Amino acid sequence: MNINSESPLRLASEAPCTPADPVGADFAQSPMPPHVAETVRLIAQIHTQHRQNTSSAQRWVDAATALAGRPIFLALVCAGVAIWVVFNSVTSLTGAHPPDPAPFAWLELALTLTALVVAVLILATQRRADVLAGVRSQMTLELTILTEQKVAKIIELVEELRRDSPQVRDRVDSEARDMATKADPHAVLGAIDETNREMRATIDQEQHDP
Repeated sequence: MNINSESPLRLASEAPCTPADPVGADFAQSPMPPHVAETVRLIAQIHTQHRQNTSSAQRWVDAATALAGRPIFLALVCAGVAIWVVFNSVTSLTGAHPPDPAPFAWLELALTLTALVVAVLILATQRRADVLAGVRSQMTLELTILTEQKVAKIIELVEELRRDSPQVRDRVDSEARDMATKADPHAVLGAIDETNREMRATIDQEQHDP
């Protein structure tokens, strides 16, 4: 199922507004800022590209997983089990030979196979969802590093303006100087790993101490 990347924009611009919904009327009358519209479009493109790269088998797996996650599927399974148990019990009471007498070995086998298939479907769907989650995490990390660099540059420019402007009293601001220094991602990662090792060592020591 393909989703148009511009559908969120049309929904925002073509949303019906009625006098009974003043919030919706205000939202429809106010145009969406260009940077917000661009962000919505880019996010929609990421999801659309992710769906377009999905094979037919993966789409079938996603559809089957969605069906298995609906309440109607649970109701059908419960109804099927009840009908099978009642049918075999009644057949046994009438003196005939039931196809699956108690303790219903065939029913147990069918439920076990169903549980196995559902588990595999869930794992396959989760694996594909993890791919999209990985893309999001990478984008978030890249944007975070880029934002930190921009903020550091802005602080550096403000500090230069304060030093060069005769109307502003020049003073030494050690905190602003430290914030103007760009963070090294490798150093930050090393500090995180070192902190985690120290915390694990402390926890292990507390567990071994009486």
